[in-house]
Amino acid sequence: MTLTQIHTHLNQISPFELQEKWDNSGLIVGDMSREVSQIVLSIDIDEELIDSSDDGTLFVVHHPLIFGKLTQIDFAKYPSNLIEKMILKNQSCIAMHTNFDKTHLNRYVFKEILGFEMENQEDFLCLARGEWNYKSLLKHIKDKLGLEVLKVVGKKENIKSIALCTGAGASLMDDVDADCFLTGDIKYHDAMKALSEDLMMVDIGHYESEMFFAQILYEELKVLPILAIISNSKNPFCIETI
Repeated sequence: MTLTQIHTHLNQISPFELQEKWDNSGLIVGDMSREVSQIVLSIDIDEELIDSSDDGTLFVVHHPLIFGKLTQIDFAKYPSNLIEKMILKNQSCIAMHTNFDKTHLNRYVFKEILGFEMENQEDFLCLARGEWNYKSLLKHIKDKLGLEVLKVVGKKENIKSIALCTGAGASLMDDVDADCFLTGDIKYHDAMKALSEDLMMVDIGHYESEMFFAQILYEELKVLPILAIISNSKNPFCIETI
């Protein structure tokens, strides 16, 4: 298959036009007219993944390899070092980031992984209403996402509504109409704002809340006459208990 054919299929699954203005989803590296030997699905791309993949591989990733202003191609620095390796192996890269969050990832994590009965979804935010106890809710989240610890802001013993945004969604707190907001990468000043506005927030981790990207997309690519492989993406952070 050509890169164009695969890109067209991905656009039908999750239209790239849905991405946020600041995002860089779509073709990152490649030539639309070239043939692709296989597809590798991953949250991110790194040197080990490039080296272990065949020539002609297309990487479909969640996080764009080029994100923000790229002012020089210095092959000793990230991400140019990875781009050089990909070019030498005739490899390509497509990112499905905020568009896929809106169409697939947030809904999947909320319903299929955490098991909440979703009342509605608006852009990134999924919402459920019910009755949850503080301790049982946190245990449930830890078990389902494989988390060792949870950072919590504004503890509430009884929770009647829960909202979620995978990845780093704290900037959306003004749009959250819920007792508890689950998201990753909660910063100190976000926490202070949440406290002042009586919003409970739980940091569920950026990687941990998005690690299902490849398996979700894999199901959507089974109809294509090309091999798709799930790569076990690595969390760049580790928990130390020294």
